[in-house]
Amino acid sequence: MRRISGKAKDETLIELQSARAADVPAVLTAFRINLHPDESSGNGSLSERAPLPGNTETDKLDPSRDTVFFRDGVRRIDFVLSYVDDKDGEKKQERRRAFEANLEKRGLELETEDKSDSKDQKTYFLKIHAPRDVLATYADVLKIKVPFKKSDIPQSQDVALEWLTQPFRLPSNIMHPEPDYFTYHFDKTKTDFFLIGDKDTFFPPSTRNRIVFYILSRCAYYKEGQKDREKTGIKRLLSNGTYTAAFPLHDCRYWKKGRNAEERYNLYKHWARFLCFYKEQPLNLIKKYYGEKIGIYFAWLGFYTEMLFLAAVVGLICFIYGVLSYDDNITSKEICDPKIGGSIMMCPLCDKNCTFWRLDSTCLSSWQSHLFDNEATVFFAMFMGIWVTLFLEFWKRRQARLEYEWDLVDFEEEQQELQTRPEFEIKCTNRRLNKITQEMEPYLPLHTRCARYCLSGATVTFWISLILACITGVIAYRLAVYASFASIIGNHKGESGNHKNKTLLVGGLITPQLATSVTASCINFVIIMILNFFYEKVAIWITDMEIPKTHLEYENRLITKMFMFQFVNYYSSCFYVAFFKGKFVGYPGNYTYMFGKWKKFRNEECDPGGCLIELTTQLLIVMAGKQLWGNIQEALLPLMRNWWSSRKGRHNPENHYSRWEQDHVLQNFSQLGLFYEYLEMVIQFGFITLFVASFPLAPLLALFNNILEIRVDAWKFTTQFRRPVASKARNIGAWQEILNSVAILSVVTNAFIMAFTSDMIPRMVYLYAYSNSTSMKGYINSSLSEYRIPIRPQNMTEDNWFRHFNTTCRYRDYRHPPGHKNEYTHTMQFWHILAAKMAFIIIMEHVVFVVKFFIAWMIPDVPSDVKARIKRERYLIQEHLHNYEVERLKLQLSASFITEPQTSETSLTPDKHEVLSECL
Repeated sequence: MRRISGKAKDETLIELQSARAADVPAVLTAFRINLHPDESSGNGSLSERAPLPGNTETDKLDPSRDTVFFRDGVRRIDFVLSYVDDKDGEKKQERRRAFEANLEKRGLELETEDKSDSKDQKTYFLKIHAPRDVLATYADVLKIKVPFKKSDIPQSQDVALEWLTQPFRLPSNIMHPEPDYFTYHFDKTKTDFFLIGDKDTFFPPSTRNRIVFYILSRCAYYKEGQKDREKTGIKRLLSNGTYTAAFPLHDCRYWKKGRNAEERYNLYKHWARFLCFYKEQPLNLIKKYYGEKIGIYFAWLGFYTEMLFLAAVVGLICFIYGVLSYDDNITSKEICDPKIGGSIMMCPLCDKNCTFWRLDSTCLSSWQSHLFDNEATVFFAMFMGIWVTLFLEFWKRRQARLEYEWDLVDFEEEQQELQTRPEFEIKCTNRRLNKITQEMEPYLPLHTRCARYCLSGATVTFWISLILACITGVIAYRLAVYASFASIIGNHKGESGNHKNKTLLVGGLITPQLATSVTASCINFVIIMILNFFYEKVAIWITDMEIPKTHLEYENRLITKMFMFQFVNYYSSCFYVAFFKGKFVGYPGNYTYMFGKWKKFRNEECDPGGCLIELTTQLLIVMAGKQLWGNIQEALLPLMRNWWSSRKGRHNPENHYSRWEQDHVLQNFSQLGLFYEYLEMVIQFGFITLFVASFPLAPLLALFNNILEIRVDAWKFTTQFRRPVASKARNIGAWQEILNSVAILSVVTNAFIMAFTSDMIPRMVYLYAYSNSTSMKGYINSSLSEYRIPIRPQNMTEDNWFRHFNTTCRYRDYRHPPGHKNEYTHTMQFWHILAAKMAFIIIMEHVVFVVKFFIAWMIPDVPSDVKARIKRERYLIQEHLHNYEVERLKLQLSASFITEPQTSETSLTPDKHEVLSECL
């Protein structure tokens, strides 16, 4: 097979000059072959034709070059490689020559575009085409399913009131871009068994680029006679700069239909535009264009968003209940009452710099806390424990239906063995006999594997410890900055001569507790974003070091490590506020210190309104900040980059460049591209389940974000990314187990939040066991203990002590007052509340878990109609294969009768008939 390059010009001219007159017609014929008629309008290389009079630069870059075919207009471009000449040109040229020669030996056809035809005048483009024989060979190797019979299973009937959902529907040709077939693994020896119409279009473009990438990943770039296992695969050639990019082509521009190609245009028109946010997703078209792996991601994201609608509605109702019951909140009224809250002097919240303060200074905080800490919060926490089970169980059913519709039922994990990573084959020099296939295969010795795993575990432990160290630093900051706020307020009041200390506010409305919580949450968010940058590189390095065998194993290990990092990184601060802050404080005169008394970092106390409002603040800032930053990265930055590129290239319209140049300037979609999309959504899933009891509006925020996320991701895939290599996946992989683990953990965390972070249980105990009027009157006084200020305490300033000497202050706890025989020890009410908290945790966990497991048992993972269809299809496959083999055998025996001599045919006819009858 010959390749066409920019050097053809000089060779052709020499042939023309040296040709004899008799050979002129033949030479002209050869010249026409090199200069296809399409090239005159821009499809060919500039160096292969002489410039015509009057031609301009715009003529050279004619829009007709926007094609996905070779210069002959027949052979389809299945893959494109690009490269440039640089200082290491000789070494890279040698690699390219060897690599391309080996590609040709494997049957691929190549065509080169000279750099003089490119936009930057520097880049060469190597176009690759896979002929039918190559496609058939590797389709057999990869066990690709192809149709053999049109499906005769009736489609589902229209449901009642379907007209209500009509505004959300897409056209039928978009939702179902191809008819339904029964499929079977392709077998090169049985081509007549399959429904092969047009041989050129039998394998769709997504299958073609998958096959070509499989070849590129395993093709060596060393010469014959040399053996260097590391010189294998397009990935290494990309990493060492031999090639700058490798990608399949989009079928057309996203804003305009192409020649017999409109899938990208339809995806953009009906899916990627934000005005389509209320429409369903064209999942079948996504699968057909991008492959099953990307299709299953968008199916999961869409289903997750649909289920969030129910959680968001219930959470909004609970929040509205908190707003409507605002005036019935007796606890907040007592705090805000000048005769009750205004007369209660509270003990300083930090040493030295903090002053005594009045309880009514936290009036606003107590009202805010009631919005999220009310009776409806208990119901919502239990509801979310059930909702997460419904989401996971119904997703399993939806996933099973997609597996059937997308021919993934028999896509077992064993097929991933065919997808052994080239890196594993290269780095594992040891060989052993596979007991199943009886073939030699690479393997990693046990001692090497153990050493790598030990190093990996040590690295993971170090980085998780680093996260905890950063969280400890943030806690120390909280303690120090609170004292600073208190010092500023104390100085201000001293200058103004106001010693009543009725309020302790920063500005007019913000307490030092709230100011500290907000600033610490913002700093914690910045630290999270910085550490994320390093975690990504560390997790990839660790996973590469372990040398996983298959792509599936590689992804699962990377998912586990990265989620472990992200879990600690994002959730550790929320766990601290929810379960540690205010729990180990001590009491006046015997406070607990973080690093010992000599460091003077007294453990934090909760806001007088409770720690739940601080957990709400922490969750809101981290969750909303992460979503906002993610949307800026995914949407605004690409838009700004496009705007800047359009300004730089405004005199060179995009449609004057070839299809491969237009795709070359797009962003590369890496193999781990979906990994980051899943990770973002799973982290969000953790926020709305693990700590949702503190913020019922979290599902609503997630719903709004996901509606935008679907369209932003769709927009990126159709307009900003090169076309990804199609790959298969029957489910969401390791993310399913992570979601199940988070769902189980969420029941425990929400039960503990309601018991130990919320004030719900103490209020209920007071109402039913200690209240004299069966109301919440007197609860504030009951929840505060009394402390007598001694002579010259060590943790007070002289001025502060002198003004309050021999008086009492109050603090949040249940302890006996001074003068009691058991002064400053816990009262019986404390033990009642603790017992009630433990009982609530046990009851709530058991009730929710029983309901969860009952729902999981009641809802089958695979719908009954899907099971029936799978059995029907398997039966028909066996029946058609049997009939095919019988007919094939009949033809073979009939052919043998005809070819044998007449004499022998007469003597052997009975035996032949006997053999035929036995076979039938």
